[in-house]
Amino acid sequence: MPANGWIGSLLEPLGIKVAFTPLGIIVALTFIGLPFVVRTVQPVLQDLEVEHEEAAASARRRSLADLHPRHLPGHPARPHTGFALAFARGVGEYGSVIFIAGNMPAGVEIVPLLIIIKLEQFDYAGATVLAVMMLLASFVLLLAINLLQHWTRSRHG
Repeated sequence: MPANGWIGSLLEPLGIKVAFTPLGIIVALTFIGLPFVVRTVQPVLQDLEVEHEEAAASARRRSLADLHPRHLPGHPARPHTGFALAFARGVGEYGSVIFIAGNMPAGVEIVPLLIIIKLEQFDYAGATVLAVMMLLASFVLLLAINLLQHWTRSRHG
């Protein structure tokens, strides 16, 4: 099936297929989660004093190190927080992902869709197992993010 969207038609000659692939899921979740990251970083960037910008411009520093959290002046909102919020939103995302991933059995499936399929088949035990596994994975990843935040705070003051 040829790509007929404005992005798909540009990527298809390069051999990149987005729709109905894991890449499509990543793209969809990025667009869903990016606002959460932006909202946590935005106040930090607004609080930066003009002197920081002028110092960076005069030193002509244009590397990614300029955007590293340790260069942001003591603000509690770090990119980790935005990632945690985006992850929490993305774990249960159903609507936007199902449009781009489709419902292809033994292909590209997402756990919320599998849970709904189990519930429609009256397999409550199977749906519960999937939900608990998803919950445990979420807790483990959020714990890892919190440990990373704690380590970053203790290391950088």
